[in-house]
This record gives sequence, C-alpha cells and structure tokens, in this order.
Amino acid sequence: MSVIVIAFTTLDGVVSDPDGSAGTPGGGWLFRFGREEIDGDKFGIGSTLVQGILLQGRGTWQEFAKLWPHREGPFAAQMNAVPKLVATRTLTDTSAWANSRLLDGDLVDAVKRETRDVVVMGSLGVVRQLMAEDLVDEYRLMTFPTVVGAGRRLFPADGPHADLECVSAEQAGALVLTRYRRAAR
Repeated sequence: MSVIVIAFTTLDGVVSDPDGSAGTPGGGWLFRFGREEIDGDKFGIGSTLVQGILLQGRGTWQEFAKLWPHREGPFAAQMNAVPKLVATRTLTDTSAWANSRLLDGDLVDAVKRETRDVVVMGSLGVVRQLMAEDLVDEYRLMTFPTVVGAGRRLFPADGPHADLECVSAEQAGALVLTRYRRAAR
C-alpha cells in the first residue's frame, strides 16, 4: 500500500484556491493557462484508481462531487467508479457522488489499516495529517508557472522534515509534472 498525494501548485508552493472559488486575491491560477493543460489523467493515477481508494476531506469532496458525476470520458469514469473515503466531522450524506462513504474513526488509523493504494487529491488538511505521521510515500505535483505570493503551501515552513527523490519530471504545455518518492531510508 502506498499513499500518493496529488497537488496542483504554484512555483512558490501555494496550493490554496487554485480555481478561485474561495475568492482569495491570488486565487484562480489553475485556469490561467487553459483547461487543456489539466484535462485527462496527467498525473497517471488511472491505474492506481482501478485498485486503490480516493481519500478526501469534506471541502474537496464537496467540490469534486459537484463536478465529476457530470463529466464524461475514460478518466471521469475512473474517478466516478473509484471507492471514495471522506474524512469529515460534519458531513452525513455522501450520496451526491457514487461510491463515496464517510471515513469511520481516526484518519491516520484508517490509512494505516488500508490495504489498497490511497490517493489524496486536494484536501490539504488531510495531507498535513498524513505528513505529520510520515505516511506519504509519493507526491505528484503539477506546477504552474506563476507566483501568487500568499496562500496555504503544500509544505509549510514548520512542517516535518522529508527526504524525497525525483522519479520523473515532464513538461505538459506551460506546466511541469513532477513525481517525488520517499527517499530510501
């Protein structure tokens, strides 16, 4: 089992408000370079989703639940078919997006018990909890060539130390897709 974190990020490491829905001053950077840059399975998680599980926090899950059930194509079919776990203390109904269920119990314990690969998309609070417990095995980052200056960063200044190795880096239009795995211990 591996824990794979998928994130859109700016050059200065900001991951918050990529679509501008939160109304932050620097938000909306995700679509400044064209939707085609992010369409499809650029992160290469399709095969992982077939046998893995998607883990999201409430906010990200609610945003995805508005979008993905109405999309078409092979990747949308995978996103809709994958089992989804929602980490939340307030949400009680996951019927808006097929194959979703509420995480029962502690997040970290649930991830440690999971036998399938766990893919986390967005959900910075979930990612930070997994980082704190040294449970993230791989980061797949799509970096946008913009600096927004302020916002929540994937790797906070006071976050835990992590040694990573670059597995791959490829340009996708204006963006760069990188994969980093936990360095050998």
